[in-house]
Amino acid sequence: MAISIDRDDTQLIDVPRGLTNVVVAETRIGDVRGAEGFFHYRGESGVDLATDARFEDAWSLVALGTLPQGEAAAAAFRARTAAARAIPESARDALSALAGSGLDPMAQLRSGLALVSAADGRRPFYDETQGERTADGIRLAAVTPTLIAALHRWAHAQGPIAPDPDLGPVADYLRMLTGVVPDQRLAAALGSYLTAAIDHGFNASTFTARVIASTGADLASCVGGALGALAGPLHGGAPARTLDMLDEIGTPERAEDWVRERIQSGGRIMGFGHAVYRTEDPRSRLLRGVAQQLRADGLASDRVDLAVAVEQTVLRVLDELKPGRALRTNVELYAAVVMEACGIPRELFTPTFAMARIIGWGAHACEQVEDGKILRPSSRYVGPLS
Repeated sequence: MAISIDRDDTQLIDVPRGLTNVVVAETRIGDVRGAEGFFHYRGESGVDLATDARFEDAWSLVALGTLPQGEAAAAAFRARTAAARAIPESARDALSALAGSGLDPMAQLRSGLALVSAADGRRPFYDETQGERTADGIRLAAVTPTLIAALHRWAHAQGPIAPDPDLGPVADYLRMLTGVVPDQRLAAALGSYLTAAIDHGFNASTFTARVIASTGADLASCVGGALGALAGPLHGGAPARTLDMLDEIGTPERAEDWVRERIQSGGRIMGFGHAVYRTEDPRSRLLRGVAQQLRADGLASDRVDLAVAVEQTVLRVLDELKPGRALRTNVELYAAVVMEACGIPRELFTPTFAMARIIGWGAHACEQVEDGKILRPSSRYVGPLS
């Protein structure tokens, strides 16, 4: 075990609760500028990518460091990721048993990725080259949609559907999940959401992945820890709860009374507020437009209209009852509406979110392990003394 020689636990430094505004590392992957309502991947606007680029091009940008230069390069990256989608045959029986275990889908995904990684023979990052680590990241990200769909279908007594390398990763995910090749407008809508979900600063799950990577562990361990953080209702577990909220409200006419009672009782309103943004979450603005376009095309229900009405009511009542509070719509409200329109079951909202964020976690894990320093903060003991 390596021994630190630059540590002095008699000289502790107090930091804010939650590490708010504490810089713990440098990164070239992306950034969130909360005061501006802006986020980017390697200098490219996240909203612009989600609007104009293919999901797999944004994937290349985050994982490899650059957007594909020309269609030949883009096709090569798509072929590389398509070749990595399949579940190992040696893991299928264990995965099928896992699907019938009664574990929730996020727990299944954590265990499933560990099984796939073991079947692939993946090694600790400490023992790999930078190129091997990047390949690990692409493999885990590519197989995740196949795994989510297969586990879901096994759990519902349906046979899994093999990936189709001729389809893009987003359309193929919906096909493997539902058994039907999706309308291209639904695939594009989901692709916009997933592109906007690839990375978002040093959030709880990304930081977790980096802490584990700093130990030299394998990528599946980094991702497993990050998935545990993402599952929390204050992080990636929120989208499904926003639909529960919309179910409870029911109609636009009931929104006013429901919102006022919730705010006055101190209850939480899912889909509002963010740890960084003090403006409207740009992902929310993006996905509102995506959802409204699906509604105009007849591909989404009046759930979109209800979400818009609830959003307007919440913001108006918050401004009245909580003036000065920077609580604005975040990504979860319209992410839930878009995923529902695409036919994704509510229990798979967070795994679907993870399907994109795994790309970011892989890039962050690779970056962190290159630093070579284990993340090991101190604490201040305040319990009883011996």
